[in-house]
Amino acid sequence: MLSNTIKQLARQYAPDLIRIRHHLHAHPELSYKEFETAKFVRKKLEETGIPCQIMAETGVVGIIRGNDPEKRTVALRADMDALPIREENDIPYRSVHEGVMHACGHDVHTTILLGAARILHDLKDQWEGTVKLIFQPGEEKNPGGASLMIKEGVLTDPAPQAIFGLHVHPGLETGKLSFRGGMVMASADELYITIRGKGGHAAAPHLTVDTILVASQLIVSLQQIISRNRNPLSPSVLSITSVQGGHTTNVIPSEVRLMGTFRAMDEQWRFRAHELIRKQATELVHSMGADIDLHIDVGYPMVYNNESLDNVARTEAAAFLGKENVLETEIRMGSEDFGYYTRQIPGCFYRLGVMNIDKGITSGVHTPTFNIDESAIEIGAGMMAWFGSRIDFKG
Repeated sequence: MLSNTIKQLARQYAPDLIRIRHHLHAHPELSYKEFETAKFVRKKLEETGIPCQIMAETGVVGIIRGNDPEKRTVALRADMDALPIREENDIPYRSVHEGVMHACGHDVHTTILLGAARILHDLKDQWEGTVKLIFQPGEEKNPGGASLMIKEGVLTDPAPQAIFGLHVHPGLETGKLSFRGGMVMASADELYITIRGKGGHAAAPHLTVDTILVASQLIVSLQQIISRNRNPLSPSVLSITSVQGGHTTNVIPSEVRLMGTFRAMDEQWRFRAHELIRKQATELVHSMGADIDLHIDVGYPMVYNNESLDNVARTEAAAFLGKENVLETEIRMGSEDFGYYTRQIPGCFYRLGVMNIDKGITSGVHTPTFNIDESAIEIGAGMMAWFGSRIDFKG
């Protein structure tokens, strides 16, 4: 059976894949600076015999053609960038780049896709169609590497009928996968607000325009946009995460800067909320005698998994790993630029369990102690290869 052969190869290649992961983990690169990572990925693909090309400067795209390559095309995606975090793990493969770390598991994603590529290439006479391998840059930073890859034509020539992406899940036990159809992850937009007024002595506020007070009123007021305007059944959140203004106890500053994030699970509500934020913020600040500059940096769209594709993926995952290892994942207000792909073609973004409580591997992503149970790499590579060899999705 093909599934057994894939599992055998995943097990056979696991030690080498772990070495690849250690190399990637030790040599992280920030978003849009993944030059050495891209070279490494390209070298590994070419050593396997997989033709590939550079796209969007630091992205890599490979093609594997099986029997009857025109029959169908499936895309498999991994992201390659790291985060500006100083690693605190005491491990032999700790990051050698101070202040840069693979704290979100993109080294794992890249390794898994390289493993799946090797398996699919070895077995290309045993499956039909074409698999497109997408190693993208810049998932962690606007405008999102997915958007750049799409602009350069990654979803054409050949055009995939479906795309799969995975993400490590440190809250899910190793050996488990989790899926969800429909809404999966939120859109993410950044808010930048500057409030300007007449500064002065704190003992004479009547002679000033108190920007601290204006900012305080605005922060509270913005919360009402969410609570009073959105559909209560549609998840959405607005958080002001930075307030910068003033430097001493007896001076009212002439300027206060706010930063924050706005997230939504409904694209129509998302952009209506933008208008409400602009209107409410401008009118409130002006009514208190201050001026305002407001910029909304539009970020990633929500991730929406095609329900039919999700059902197919769950069925195939259960056949490959066992039904007891296929779970339902939760909605998350975090964001992922995989949403750009799901706006273009049917997509399935699923979670790979990497937690091992007995080994003390429980730290969350984006923390300086994040790590994984590396036995998950074998599972992830086998599962991704199985999807690549099996999914024939017509929508």
